[in-house]
Amino acid sequence: MKTIDLLDAPLTDAFARRIDYLRISVTDKCNLRCIYCMPAEGLAWIERDELLSFEEIERLVGIFASVGVRKLRISGGEPLVRRDLPRLVRMLAAVDGIEEIALSTNGILLEERLPELMDAGLTRVNVSLDTLREDRFEALARRPGLGNVLAAIDASVRAGARPVKINCVAMRGRNDDEIEAFARYARERDVAVRFIELMPVRENLGIAADAYISAEEILERLSAIDALVPVAGPPGNGPARYFGFADGVGTIGVISPLSHDYCERCNRVRLTADGRLRLCLFGENHLDLKGALRAGESDERIRERISASMLVKPERHHLRVGEAASQMRAFSEIGG
Repeated sequence: MKTIDLLDAPLTDAFARRIDYLRISVTDKCNLRCIYCMPAEGLAWIERDELLSFEEIERLVGIFASVGVRKLRISGGEPLVRRDLPRLVRMLAAVDGIEEIALSTNGILLEERLPELMDAGLTRVNVSLDTLREDRFEALARRPGLGNVLAAIDASVRAGARPVKINCVAMRGRNDDEIEAFARYARERDVAVRFIELMPVRENLGIAADAYISAEEILERLSAIDALVPVAGPPGNGPARYFGFADGVGTIGVISPLSHDYCERCNRVRLTADGRLRLCLFGENHLDLKGALRAGESDERIRERISASMLVKPERHHLRVGEAASQMRAFSEIGG
């Protein structure tokens, strides 16, 4: 691919935060219906011609790379329901300046497709998993498939897609009795299990207030198993604080968007499946990049738009327990 010279001024927001990480949603569709994330009947899906094409995504990634973005994460919805995803990974891996391509997935379809994805240039994997029990998996996700997910995690470790990160949304009365089991899972395997505080989004306000567990409570419960030692944790772009047991193989992290927000370290923006650049996961500010592409704007003009948008990237979100966030499916996005 044609090399684009890096600008003298890399992408930086009004609070002097360097933006070097782009999350790319390739679809809004998902093959699960997790209770904290999506209604059982699904949502009104984006029309196919409104989705960014692979070629449009590739062009935008080239523009972002020209202002210093080096790390990509492909997400959804569930990204593996987008047809021919390895072709996109290969296209993005060839963009000059891109150093890392990660995938966030629920793992249902991952094991079979992992070899082709790795061959195309995928570097690491995040898997969402909220329970280690088959009956509970189906209750939380409204679909079966725990065996597929566990097999995909093992396959990812064997394939070298490390660090393999497992994101678990902790919910009182629904899966918090498995916190210790997840800790043992990480203690015995080369994975990073990260517990995410339940965030209030529109479809889960009925459970969010009662089910919320703080990161500090989770750590207190884990410390009752054995002494937790703060560790650097696996490399990556996420907001987790990491800990480990002295004899542990893997690590344990907590992600606390409510009790200890990490906005001061934000280094990311998000590209939606229909081509909007979201400046904050929970904010309304966005930039219509698909419209600019399809109107025939030049790379230089789009680059100028992206740089200017950094002036309105908010300093932080203002989530509170019991208050609705404007963005659906936030949990697939929060764990870097």
